Amino acid sequence: MRVALATREFPPEVYGGAGVHVEHLAAELARLVDVEVHAFGGPRPSPLVVGTYRPWDALVSDARESGALQAMSVDLAMAGRLALADVAHTHTWYANLAGHLAHLISGVPHVATSHSLEPLRPWKVEQLGGGYRVSSWCERVSLEAADAVIAVSAGMRDDVLRAYPAVSPERVHVVHNGIDPDVYRPAETAGALARWGVDPAAPSVMFVGRVTRQKGLVHLLDAARSIDRAAQVVVCAGAPDTADIAAEVRVAADRARADGVRLVWIDEMLPRGDVVELLSHATVFVCPSVYEPFGLINLEAMACATAVVATAVGGIPEVVVDGATGFLVPFDRGNDAFGSPRDPARLARDLAEKVNVLLADPELAARFGAAGRRRVVERFSWQAVAARTVEVYRSVMR
Repeated sequence: MRVALATREFPPEVYGGAGVHVEHLAAELARLVDVEVHAFGGPRPSPLVVGTYRPWDALVSDARESGALQAMSVDLAMAGRLALADVAHTHTWYANLAGHLAHLISGVPHVATSHSLEPLRPWKVEQLGGGYRVSSWCERVSLEAADAVIAVSAGMRDDVLRAYPAVSPERVHVVHNGIDPDVYRPAETAGALARWGVDPAAPSVMFVGRVTRQKGLVHLLDAARSIDRAAQVVVCAGAPDTADIAAEVRVAADRARADGVRLVWIDEMLPRGDVVELLSHATVFVCPSVYEPFGLINLEAMACATAVVATAVGGIPEVVVDGATGFLVPFDRGNDAFGSPRDPARLARDLAEKVNVLLADPELAARFGAAGRRRVVERFSWQAVAARTVEVYRSVMR
C-alpha cells in the first residue's frame, strides 16, 4: 500500500500539535506501509519527504487574506502527485483540499485527519480576514466528500458531526494522538532552567503554547494573580497570531507582574530537549485552552511525570483523568465571537484554586505526575496510532 501524507508542517518546520502528529505518524507508518510525505515549504532532510511546495509567487502578499489563497495554490500543486497513491491522507484544512482534488482526479481514496475545525475557531478571522471564509470552505468541501475522516478524540468526532451534518457518522473514525515516551520522559538534567532564568529551587507553574485565543493564555495570566507567590509562573509562548491578542496578553502579563507574580517569560519556540527539562521540573503544567480537539501538550507534560491542570474542553478529558493525573476545570463558553468563557473571572479563580492545591501538596502533585506517566505509556503509543490508522486506510480501499 502506497500512502501519500499531505501536511503543512513537517520537521524542521513544526509549530503545533498537528506537525508533531504527522512527524511521528509518518515514521511509524513507514514500518507498515510505503509512505511518502508532501509538505508545504522548502526541502526537508527526511527521506520520507518526496515533495515540497511553495505558494505561487503571484499570490505572495502581506495582506492577511492572502494566506488562505496561498494554501490553496499549494494544494493545487500537490493534488496531481497525491492522485498517484493508493491512499491520500491529508492533515488540517491547509492540505485537505489537495486530497479532495486528488480524489476528483483519479478516484484515490481520501482520508482527512481533523486536528481542529474552522467553525469552532471564529477568532481566526482576526488573523485571516476574509481568508477565514476561504479556509472554512476548503475544510467543509473536503471533509464532506472524504472517504474517511479521522478525529483525534471522541470529542472531536462529535464536533465534526455537529459542524458538518452532511458527513455520515460511519465515515468518522477516532484515532487519538500519540507520543514517544522515550523522547518525553522525566529529565534529571536541568541546564535549560538556568538558560531561561527559571529558579530550580522554587516551585513552578508552566504553560507552553502559541499566543492565540485558542490557548487561553490571558486566563492563566489572570489566574496567576491568585497563585501562591512562592511559585514562579513560567510562560513558554510562541509568536502571537495578531497584534490585538499580543496587546491583550501584554496587558495581562504587566498586570500580573505589578501584582507581584514571579513571571518568567520565554518568547520563542524552544528545542524539544529544553521543553522536556522545563516540563520535568515543573510542579504543575496548566492548559487553559478555550478549544482543544485533543491537547497533545497535556500528554507531553504527563509523559514527563508532571501533574496537569486543564480546562475540560474538547478532547482534554480523554487525556487528563480528573483527580488521578491532574485536575479538570469546568469551562462554560460564552456567546462572543472568540469562544471566550462566560465568566472569565470565575475561570481564573478555578484555575488558581486547583494549581494552589498542587503547590500546597507536592506529594499529591508527584502522585498525579507518576500516574500520568503510566497512562501515557500504556495508552498513547505511536505504534498503536499507526496500526489504527492503517485499519482506516484498509476500510476505504475495500
